[in-house]
Amino acid sequence: MKQWDGRSKGTVLGYKIFVYVMKKLGIKAAYVVLYFVAFYYFMTARSSNKSIKYYFKNRLKFSTFYSILATYKSYFIFGQTLIDKVAINAGLRSKYTYEFDGIDLLKDLLNQKQGGILISAHVGNFEVAEHFFADIDFDCQINLVTTDMERSVIKEYLESISMKPSIKFILIKEDLSHIFEINNALSQNELICFTGDRYFEGNKTMQAELLGKEADFPAGPFAIASRLKVPVAFVYVMKEKNLHYHLYARQAVFKHRDANALLKEYCNNLEIIVKKYPYQWFNYFDFWK
Repeated sequence: MKQWDGRSKGTVLGYKIFVYVMKKLGIKAAYVVLYFVAFYYFMTARSSNKSIKYYFKNRLKFSTFYSILATYKSYFIFGQTLIDKVAINAGLRSKYTYEFDGIDLLKDLLNQKQGGILISAHVGNFEVAEHFFADIDFDCQINLVTTDMERSVIKEYLESISMKPSIKFILIKEDLSHIFEINNALSQNELICFTGDRYFEGNKTMQAELLGKEADFPAGPFAIASRLKVPVAFVYVMKEKNLHYHLYARQAVFKHRDANALLKEYCNNLEIIVKKYPYQWFNYFDFWK
């Protein structure tokens, strides 16, 4: 089973149908269409089905029957987060409610005037965080460290119908020039956000236990965060019922330059979130190999 290749599934037509239904009939109507779309992927996506069923059955210890049902539910909730992302970026933010759990931690982090590093994961819907931050006294530039692998006609279409995001993107480059961009942003008391749960073949990795089994993680986020003398926090934006989101922030406690300790802390924290929101694990590839 192949490793994640950095690209999302779907077609522009599929996204256009959701956007049309959402604008004409509302977000809940788009959720209804999603029942059929999720079932399509449930019936046809053999590789991702195998990976996500392994997660439910072997890592979360669900029964075989419930693992099958959970696979469909996972696709459905993932689809909901995509719809929510499009809706919020398209100006429908007022339709959603939210609550913060740890916002004071982030404010204290910024008060130190050193900038800070946030490490998230492909769970929940972190990409909508900036719209919720805008509702409170949290005036800070967020920089998302990423690759440009997601550039596609789908992304270009979504950007054409969305409000311009305030998040800046720092692209990972082979010449390591992104390190200078990160340092420059931190010097201006900005936040740097990494996702710590995916890597590309050929990249340096680290190993740690997650949900009872060793897995590979990208070395970059943990090496950089452990070496820079700035505060580090784990952040997640998790979907709940009735267009409601719950934002979590937790401080990372580790020794300076100890990347392995930071990774272990990350995995322990991520386990808590995953066990509370088991259907929002959106790594549809052979994560544990």
